[in-house]
Amino acid sequence: MSAHSIEVLEAPPPDAVELQALLDAAHRSDDHQPLGEQKRLALRGKGPFLALLLRGPTPDGPDTLVGLALLAPASDGFGLEVVVHPAHRATHLLGEDDPRRLLVAAARREVQRRGGGILRYWVAQATPEDDAAARSLGFDPERELLQLRVDLPIAATDELGALPVRAFVPGIDEAAWLAVNARAFADHPEQGAWDEATLAARESEAWFDPTGFLIAEEDGRIIGSCWTKVHRDGASVVGEIYVISVDPRSQRRGLGRRLTVAGLDWLARAGAQTGMLYVDAANGAAVALYRSLGFRVDHADRSYVARLEPR
Repeated sequence: MSAHSIEVLEAPPPDAVELQALLDAAHRSDDHQPLGEQKRLALRGKGPFLALLLRGPTPDGPDTLVGLALLAPASDGFGLEVVVHPAHRATHLLGEDDPRRLLVAAARREVQRRGGGILRYWVAQATPEDDAAARSLGFDPERELLQLRVDLPIAATDELGALPVRAFVPGIDEAAWLAVNARAFADHPEQGAWDEATLAARESEAWFDPTGFLIAEEDGRIIGSCWTKVHRDGASVVGEIYVISVDPRSQRRGLGRRLTVAGLDWLARAGAQTGMLYVDAANGAAVALYRSLGFRVDHADRSYVARLEPR
């Protein structure tokens, strides 16, 4: 029988030192953020919060934080990410007392207790071993999210000419932008569900710069946008195409390419040496577009799905 215990938290702890120490250790070991942005915001009280903490006896003490599972509500269920302290990761994945197995099993039970639904388990920089582990936990592969990178400034130019864009205006553009975002991502389980609170949480972040949130208009209405984000916490400055969207009513006009070029140009002028974005591997047209601009695959994150009945 496992000597570990699970604690369920429905609100971020007022003193998050212990949790932050876990995330920092994972970040140093893995060289990437251990949680997606939505879940990092939730840890700071900027969104729905549901966490499972795994504690157990270790040489560090009888009640040491070994790992964390964060559940984020989605329109059809929950998203799940798991973080295990590097010092407590099993040599062989998914033994009886493996922390990841214990946390995923506990997350499945919690989702079932809350009415069931689709559980999406996300793994950053997934490997074939992660694929096998997910299958053994009862998940099927669902999506592969590619992180693409390109050196800045890019050599490609926009053969259609520069796209006129303006900066997003906080306090004015939110409703119109959200309406376009909802149409552009109608089939996307996370991005398509953004609302006023989701957008406000991003606008309150230190990295938010409205001058890098580029809006394309026609006859006074938004037809597309390229929202950029500058990462200055690494060895070099990385500029991200954070959200790019085209109103479905304005597609087939080359706007996606022109917005991407405008965003990369803005990021290069902001000092970024590398451009970066995420794209669904199944979106062949988008992947081809980005490759034509010089992007290459850096790594893949994967989601695995289980459909859980209530209990």
